[in-house]
This record gives sequence, structure tokens and C-alpha cells, in this order.
Amino acid sequence: MAVYILRRLLLMVPTIFGIMAISFAIVQFAPGGPVERVIAQLQGHDVSATSRFTSTQDGGATGGNIAAQASVNSKYRGAQGLDPEFIAELEAQFGFDKPVHERFMKMIGDYARFDFGESYYRDIPVTDLIVEKLPVSITLGLWTTLLTYLISIPLGIAKARRDGSRFDVWTSAIIIVGYAIPGFLFAVMLIVLFAGGSYLDWFPLRGLTSDNFDELSTLGQIADYLWHITLPVLAMTIAGFATTSLLTKNAFLDEIRKQYVVTARAKGLNETRVLYGHVFRNAMLIVIAGFPGAFIGAFFTGSLLIETIFSLDGLGLLAYESIINRDYPVVFGSLYIFGLIGLVVTLVSDLTYMWVDPRIDFEARGQG
Repeated sequence: MAVYILRRLLLMVPTIFGIMAISFAIVQFAPGGPVERVIAQLQGHDVSATSRFTSTQDGGATGGNIAAQASVNSKYRGAQGLDPEFIAELEAQFGFDKPVHERFMKMIGDYARFDFGESYYRDIPVTDLIVEKLPVSITLGLWTTLLTYLISIPLGIAKARRDGSRFDVWTSAIIIVGYAIPGFLFAVMLIVLFAGGSYLDWFPLRGLTSDNFDELSTLGQIADYLWHITLPVLAMTIAGFATTSLLTKNAFLDEIRKQYVVTARAKGLNETRVLYGHVFRNAMLIVIAGFPGAFIGAFFTGSLLIETIFSLDGLGLLAYESIINRDYPVVFGSLYIFGLIGLVVTLVSDLTYMWVDPRIDFEARGQG
């Protein structure tokens, strides 16, 4: 097992290198950038994600000085009329005065030491910025994952035991409808119905806590916290709940039809002991396999629109704003950290496989 874990840890190095290399290459071709953003602000224009062009020289521009300035500034739209030395200083400030391969290798070297630099526009270390936003995403991710599995697994087992019954049909209809509704649309519906949109005003519309949170008692703070996260967590749970429920049901149905279950029943074991003593361990393997994706999805990617809709200042909103503003240290730093977490969680999932079913031996499988 130690050899298998070591091999997986070593494989993380080329994997994360590939992720960063591909992302870095894509960014080089993406329009816009921090230099263009500063130029747009100086010119009094709105910052646009498509502000970068390979411009053509103005046909009316003549003369040596004008031609030299146009040559320096031609790759930045709106830079005409600005001092070329100022543009060069901007490029040096953002590190764009170096070749692409040098910038990439420096970034990888810094990231290997977990040095992610500072945000271009906030003058805050990327690590501090991520830690600052982390509580909101931890809240959404953990509660969503916990609620999804606490509901989905018992419901999936109940559906498998009553396969084809009226209960199974009606719950399947509800699950399919829930799966078909996007999380952000469900969030909007919850706001309209329960957050003062058009009907009831039971829940707050924004924030993780109330303004007077520090003045509340311990029980009051807990209640206030749960009051604020109810709608966002419900909106994020709906899709994962539907998927995991059907996955659990199908996994149990596959196991129930196998020969060892027939044999256990023939020996006189009651249905509860057959289901939870024999079927449960084998059926739960496929559910556990989907845990890393569900966790990472809820923790990082799934919260993007939900955080925006409910005005929750977490990692999802941070990543979105960083991409729009071309804040590359935050974008690449977040990608690196989240990529490592995803790889580690996948390894933990494989180890959980072995804990659930000791017959699985990944080390022997890898040698074979």
C-alpha cells in the first residue's frame, strides 16, 4: 500500500504540471490582460474582456516618432498616445517583459514553494485572499455534500427495496424534475418565493450572517447562520441529491439480483440483515467513487452562480471576478491549489474503497 500511495503522489507532479501548462497556454491566446485593463482605466473606458487586438497602424500616421510609438503600442488597443516607456514599465510590473517560457517556469518554481505572489489589483497575497474567502465556500460545500448524502443514500435504498411501487414512481418523478432544474434557476425560484421576491419574506437575500451577528447569543448566532445558508444550500443540493439517489438505487438493485443475495436469503437471513450486512458494502462502492467529484463540484465549481445570486463572497465569486479582471496570480494560484486538492481527494477516495471492501488491492492491480 505504501508503494501505491507513493506512486500516486509522484504522478501528481506531471498531472498538476500539465494542468498548469495547458491553462497557461490558453491564457496567452485569450483577449484582454492586466496591461490592457490599466490602459482602459487611464483612458476612462470600461474594462472589456475583449480589449486586446492585433491592431493595424493608422493610415494617416506618418513620421518616425509616430511610427516608433505605434510599433511599441500596436498590440494594445487604446495605447496610442501613451508614452512607450510607460507601457514598458507596465509590462515589467506585470512580468510581461519576459518570454513566455521564462514566465511559465518561474511561476512553476514559485508554486512548488507555495509562493503564489500577490493579486494584481488588491495588493494582497493570493494565499491570504483565498483564506479570507474560504469560510463561505467551506460552508456551502460541506453542508451541500452532507445534506446530499444524508438524504440520497436512505432514499436510494428505499427506492431499491420498493422498486416498481407507487413510492418508487413518484419519488423518481420528483427526482427527475429536480435534476432537470439548474441550480441557479432553482435559486432564483427560492428567492422569488421565500426571500421577499414576490411572495414570502422568510429568509435573507444576501450574506452569511446578519449585521448584528456579534451581538447575538451562541444559540442566536447558530440560528442566524443556519437561517442565512438555508436557501443557498438547498439550491446547490438539488442536482446532486437527484444524481446520488438514482445512483444509490441502481447500485443496490444490481447487488440485490446477484447470487450471493439469493443464497443469503435461502439461509434464512432476514431482509434487513441481507440488505445491510451483505448488499450495503458492495453497493456503496460506486457511491463512494462519485464522492470526490461531488465534493469538489460542491466545494469549488458548483458555488459560482449560487454565491453570485446570494451575494456570498466566497471562492466561486473570487474566481469569477479574477478571470473577468485578468488577475492572473489569483486565477493560477486558485487553479493550482484546487487541482492539488482534487488529486488528493481522489487518492483518499481510492483508500476509502479499500476501507469499505478490503478485497480491493490497488497495489496488486497496479503491478499486474
